[in-house]
Amino acid sequence: MATKVSERTINTSVRIATGVNYRYTICSLVFFATTINYLDRAVISLLKPILSQEYNWTEVTYANIVVAFQVCYAIGLLVSGKLIDKLGTRIGYAWATGLWSIAAIAHAAVTRTAGFFIVRGALGITEAGNFPSAIKTIAEWFPKKERAFATGIFNSGTNIGAIIAPLTVPFIVVALGWRWAFILTGLLGFIWLILWVFLYEIPSKHKNISAEEYAYINSDDSELEKDLMAPKLTWIQLLGFRQTWAFASGKFLTDPVWWFYLFWLPDFLVKQFGLRNTALALPIALAYTMATAGSVFGGWLPMYFIRQGWSVFRARKTAMLIYACAATPVLFTQYFGGYSMWLAVTTIGLAMASHQAWSANMYTTVSDSFSKSETGSVTGIGSMFGALGGILIAIIAGQLFDYFKAAQHIETGYFILFSVCSLAYITAWIVIQILNPVKKSIDF
Repeated sequence: MATKVSERTINTSVRIATGVNYRYTICSLVFFATTINYLDRAVISLLKPILSQEYNWTEVTYANIVVAFQVCYAIGLLVSGKLIDKLGTRIGYAWATGLWSIAAIAHAAVTRTAGFFIVRGALGITEAGNFPSAIKTIAEWFPKKERAFATGIFNSGTNIGAIIAPLTVPFIVVALGWRWAFILTGLLGFIWLILWVFLYEIPSKHKNISAEEYAYINSDDSELEKDLMAPKLTWIQLLGFRQTWAFASGKFLTDPVWWFYLFWLPDFLVKQFGLRNTALALPIALAYTMATAGSVFGGWLPMYFIRQGWSVFRARKTAMLIYACAATPVLFTQYFGGYSMWLAVTTIGLAMASHQAWSANMYTTVSDSFSKSETGSVTGIGSMFGALGGILIAIIAGQLFDYFKAAQHIETGYFILFSVCSLAYITAWIVIQILNPVKKSIDF
């Protein structure tokens, strides 16, 4: 392996001109996997009115089903991160996608409420493999200066999946029934799996990558050789670094906001504006389209700063502060909704765009500080904390909505949660600044 590395790292100063390179083919694969991942998890939020009526769910029942997904997702993130580091991205990503696709299709076989707890748990623990695999793949295939942009591209798949869901699921339900919504969306994972098996390999073993592109991928520093020599750290050891806690804290404080939008945005539109079924398609699609633009812009802005001569660390932190401030107007969503539904949806869309821009940079802080061999593990740890935050907001949402629904003031519950969403990013930025105020990579 050492001989192979030395042969392929000749001319490490080579800079590839702008154009289509194989690393963006890999990025496209990760993008489509993330799209399918979010499509599968978003289906149930669109079916909530139908399933609530069919199975007599309260707000707390639905929230508990969301919690079942998130508890298993949190466990899965912790386990999958380490597992991906051990198995490698090619095998690990394939297993994760295949298993979550089976779990998604299994929703169609459920006949009782208890069954939804089981299949949502199965979906959570298997879908957890996506982000550790995705972040590790980007770290393997992109130099540091391009990782935020590449992460922004693949992370926009979360929005595309959520856009496809309202544009397809209601129409599938009308034509075939709600069970087919789970079956048809779940089958997409197996199409991706075939492409992954035939197209993917790590750069050092890939037959279609040029020597120049391989050198460019590792052009930041001698990270590849350092990574090969670095000792593998345990979870306990990784938790001893402030950089790990900075990432975990940021995820814990901001991921719940995205979970709230994902699982309750359709319900908010139903309760606030009386939308039903196919009428939900365009407003939700608009919000997630804005989020898609935010994801790509979020990756581009720090890259622009870096090209202006800024350090990676300064560019990342400044961009994240901008995104944190841009998320705050969501506090006024219901006030704007009094004038226009579309104004309220646009306000939420701006907040979702800010989250995705923030998220693209949060993930790259891991590969900025840790070696590629530890990226999956640290991503898994931090994402687990994000899922724990998601569990907390789901429990709070269920209790709030049932309480204020009984008092016929459910809009108050939404105001409280929009207030939390508004302040989450500024709070997270301050905490990250305290824990990791200066650029410092981990020395092994």
